[in-house]
Amino acid sequence: MTTSLAKTLNWEKRVEELSIQDVVKAASEVIVPLGPISRFAARSPWAGLERQSFEQTARRFKSISDIELFPDDSVLQSARNQGEIDVNFLEEGLQQWLKTHSFDLPHTVVEPFCRAALRQELPAQDLTALPEVKRLAKKLKGFKFHLKARPSVKTLSQRFGQIDGEWALRELNRHMIKWCKLYLDESQAVWPMPNREAGFYSAWRQMASFDSALTKQARNEIRDLPKEADSALTEALSQLGISFSETQEYFEAHLLALPGWAGMMLWRSQQNINERSLLTDYLAVRISMELVLLKPYLPLPTHGTEGAMQLETLISAWLHWGNLSINQWYPLPAAEQRARLNLAWQFDKITRNRLWLEAWEKTYENQLKDKIISMQLLTSYQTKPLRAQFVFCIDVRSEPFRRKLEQIDGFETFGTAGFFNLPIETCKLDHHHSHPSLPIMSKPQFKVKEYLHQLEYQRFHERTEAVQLLTGTFKQMKHNLLASLLLPEVSGPWLSIQTLARTFLPRSTGSSFRKLLDTWLRKPDVKLTLDRMDHTNTELPVGFSKGEKVQYAEQALKMMGLTDHFAPFVVICGHGSRSVNNPYATSLDCGACGGASSAFNARVLAELCNLPHVRQALQERGISIPKDTVFAAAEHITSLDELKWVYLPHLSGDAKEAYKQIQAELPKVSEEANAERISKLPNLKNTFKHPKSEAQRFSEDWSEMRPEWGLARNAAFVIGERSLTKECNLEGRVFLHNYNWKKDKNGSLLAGIIAGPGTVCQWINLQYYASTVAPHYYGSGNKATQTVTSGIGVMQGNASDLLSGLPWQSVMQSDQQAYHAPLRLLVVIQAPTEYVERLLNHDRAFRQKVQNGWLRLASIDPEGTWKNWS
Repeated sequence: MTTSLAKTLNWEKRVEELSIQDVVKAASEVIVPLGPISRFAARSPWAGLERQSFEQTARRFKSISDIELFPDDSVLQSARNQGEIDVNFLEEGLQQWLKTHSFDLPHTVVEPFCRAALRQELPAQDLTALPEVKRLAKKLKGFKFHLKARPSVKTLSQRFGQIDGEWALRELNRHMIKWCKLYLDESQAVWPMPNREAGFYSAWRQMASFDSALTKQARNEIRDLPKEADSALTEALSQLGISFSETQEYFEAHLLALPGWAGMMLWRSQQNINERSLLTDYLAVRISMELVLLKPYLPLPTHGTEGAMQLETLISAWLHWGNLSINQWYPLPAAEQRARLNLAWQFDKITRNRLWLEAWEKTYENQLKDKIISMQLLTSYQTKPLRAQFVFCIDVRSEPFRRKLEQIDGFETFGTAGFFNLPIETCKLDHHHSHPSLPIMSKPQFKVKEYLHQLEYQRFHERTEAVQLLTGTFKQMKHNLLASLLLPEVSGPWLSIQTLARTFLPRSTGSSFRKLLDTWLRKPDVKLTLDRMDHTNTELPVGFSKGEKVQYAEQALKMMGLTDHFAPFVVICGHGSRSVNNPYATSLDCGACGGASSAFNARVLAELCNLPHVRQALQERGISIPKDTVFAAAEHITSLDELKWVYLPHLSGDAKEAYKQIQAELPKVSEEANAERISKLPNLKNTFKHPKSEAQRFSEDWSEMRPEWGLARNAAFVIGERSLTKECNLEGRVFLHNYNWKKDKNGSLLAGIIAGPGTVCQWINLQYYASTVAPHYYGSGNKATQTVTSGIGVMQGNASDLLSGLPWQSVMQSDQQAYHAPLRLLVVIQAPTEYVERLLNHDRAFRQKVQNGWLRLASIDPEGTWKNWS
């Protein structure tokens, strides 16, 4: 029996003990599902890794993919220069680190070295290149100064790059990108990839054997691969010499090589039961292709220079920060040399940057604490009767707008999750597709549709069909080989006029086109299918039963803390954004609702709360809504800072007066909110005279790369009564969720806020964090050079990873300066200590996030005492 065959049989025996699918599933935790950009949803890139500490994950990613997960020196130095980092907290962090580590060196040696490494910049020249450093490293290596190994599992194509250049890795990625684009295409390919229904591996094996970009020998080897993905994966691993114990980490390294395309495969595998093994197919294709490319070079020679490079780096650290010359090093005893190397090894760049980040985070926490506690003495209470209450999403962009509204007597605001606790899938009038309108970690339980009576619908349908026919014809001609040659002649004059108008008169052109379309469509006032419909052919029930209407209205009102003292007019405000020529438009909409405006959810809740039988049932449960109180719904358009009414029922007398006051006050509120918001955008220099007009221009200008900042600079999530933060200018950096611990005796409301909105806020926070600290890996690069590909996402050029994060312009002030502050989310809970203790004891996942550094936790007790739990 040959050695190769013996290896394969041994490998297959181990696979029988643990399914290859199980190993793939375990490895997939290093990536996250990536949905199409049209349904953009905020997601933490490390959601599956929270069982280990943030620092452990940072070291793991540095080892596998050379990715830095802590802010780099330039970002940290900029924050320090702007007064965002108190160096006293840095010193506290250093002293704490020194207490938890011991070295066989005097304290007078250890502390100055560490402090210098923290405070001083890197050397101007590369000290590792000095001949004397290399000679010393060679000598120390001969003395066998072994350092504690940090495990690193790299793919063979990565290892090969250290020996003979990175051509193999580039070639492997190039082929994978090409085939992934073809397989996943949803709209752009005129001729779809053949045999897609058989799965990715089978379709690739069939087509790649004819790929002229490969050599004849490579094509023949692909043709001879096993027909099943599992078998191909097993055989490829065996021939590459990957042991069974290394398999999961080997899969992880391959998934992290192109996390965007792998993430899309993972997402598809979760959406379609027929594609459950799609990620296994992806790995089978990738690793089989790796085997084909590297087969002539196997087995790879060992590469033994890493140890010497590490020693050179550590010696250089002592030359620069330890005030120690090469001549002074040689006479040191061997034990002291070993201790010094060990200190430099442990106090490495990751440790230093962690201490800087923690000091930055503690500085922000201290500033927020001082602001909240000092303002408690100035808190004003309503002196006039309430006239209107507004319920906003917790989105940080709502905070400035709420603050402006609250300056008007009789107006009060609340914060809650933007989907308003409604687990629904929405379907707008004459749309063929419905949309889940809730956080992506949950599944919709009901469907709500817009509808009209038959005659009204028929007229509207005819008008929409005319528009769809025009756009559909244009698309068909664009994708047809012969018709596309004629298309420029037909569409050129019209598109040229449109291009000129949008370029030189973006604001008036955009509003004119929108008015023209609205005038033509004349969409009537639609109704919603709130009542349960029988005999529907949908997977989800359409509408609610009577009991469900009461249940979800009650849950929503309790979650937002609005269960008594109702104003005559209550406005439920969803939110969305408006911009043009922007692939990331959905990223500016409601993050909880999967890249859609939450205005639909707002209307559903408002209508439920206006139903007489719902109010009667709520009264029996202790929530008494006055007869004259009316609920309405609006959309907060964040790029314009204005409210657009989406549901305005018949109003009572008091509600009508409140509505008139709102209409009178909104222009001023919008103007002030826009003035505060757009002054933070670069290159404006506060020279604009009319903030509202400027905001409209930004939202309509198709050359504008930054229509708004989105959720950049988000830093904290405050769970408490609005009176806690009402007098504070939180600078649009804080998620605000209403919570009254006195109405939550068993802690269920707090647990729900942490599990739902708390998770969404953390995911948003870490997505912005990742896009800032590793923009080349977790961001999506410059908007100006992005390419929308396959109808599912964006790339840089035509051969990059499928980019999963935010564009450069969403997190950077300029090419040199970050706008977003990459701080891990600070959760602040206003409740007695025993409430927080109960939460941590019952919610193991949340406790794990706090302990492992994925977020930070503080609380404010009834006496106003601030406690840090991190």
